[in-house]
Amino acid sequence: MLFQRNLEGPAQAAALIDEARSAAPSGAEPIVAVDQEGGRVARLKEPLVILPPARAVAALGDPELTRSAGRLVGIELAALGFSLDFAPVLDIDTNPASPVIGDRAFGGDPETVIRHGLAFARGLREGGVLPCGKHFPGHGDAAIDSHVGLPRVGLPAERLRAVEMAPFAAYAAERLGPIMTAHVVYPALDPDEPATASRAILTDELRGRLGFEGALITDDLEMGAVSRVGGPPAAAVRAIRAGADGLLVCRDREVREAVVEAVEREARDDAAFCARLAEAASRVGALERPRARAHGPEWLGSAEHAALRDAIARRLGAAASVRP
Repeated sequence: MLFQRNLEGPAQAAALIDEARSAAPSGAEPIVAVDQEGGRVARLKEPLVILPPARAVAALGDPELTRSAGRLVGIELAALGFSLDFAPVLDIDTNPASPVIGDRAFGGDPETVIRHGLAFARGLREGGVLPCGKHFPGHGDAAIDSHVGLPRVGLPAERLRAVEMAPFAAYAAERLGPIMTAHVVYPALDPDEPATASRAILTDELRGRLGFEGALITDDLEMGAVSRVGGPPAAAVRAIRAGADGLLVCRDREVREAVVEAVEREARDDAAFCARLAEAASRVGALERPRARAHGPEWLGSAEHAALRDAIARRLGAAASVRP
């Protein structure tokens, strides 16, 4: 997973991704991911398209425009060699006090988020990268940012299933791609564990009730919320047990090594965990790899690319005046 700190521009990004691919063992094509939502969460800047926040895009009321925007982002990311975009946000902006979601959500009701979130996901796939819907079962009502603390969302289970989970149910039904977990506690579903480490939420709700069969990826295990529940190595083991398939450790190499060691140790000592780990590896291994690129990195900034980018930007122009 690459961040702005890793990326200096299209040529450097493409070279870095190619280097990572060439360093991988034979037959182990890496999945290269980025957060490219639009608005305040966009790791790559010009000459790529600069999308407004999801809320502003959806406010235009044109799902086909949302899909076209997603398609262009997919084409651009695929040209650089990315295979996965951690977007769209499928959270619902139901809490004005939420410090983390806000305008990253397509709207404040399930219907708007489903209509535009799934359109953006379809566009990403058409452009050549996998989407990843986030953050299950829904981060939009949390009053604490899970980057710094452990939020609790005290809504009844019926409300969570009818509202917060509705976009994830629609996304799962279309089999659009993987889903990312939320480091949030939902006492009505599991009074003890955050969703990332909750079997009741990841396995019983997402896989059982919603029928999701794809890969399930944790949010970054270095976030502040995880430090409140034992830290990354312990959380990694609990997440795998709960039904997660992929673990994100996004910055610290020593933390990453500690996570790997904890997972390996648990697999040696517990046959049931080893079997669950094999299932997880199978799901991640089955993620689609990018097809042959429609364009290379040199296409970014070309006249053809600029025309496509500017056409989308013009159609989104009215979104710039939309305010929360």
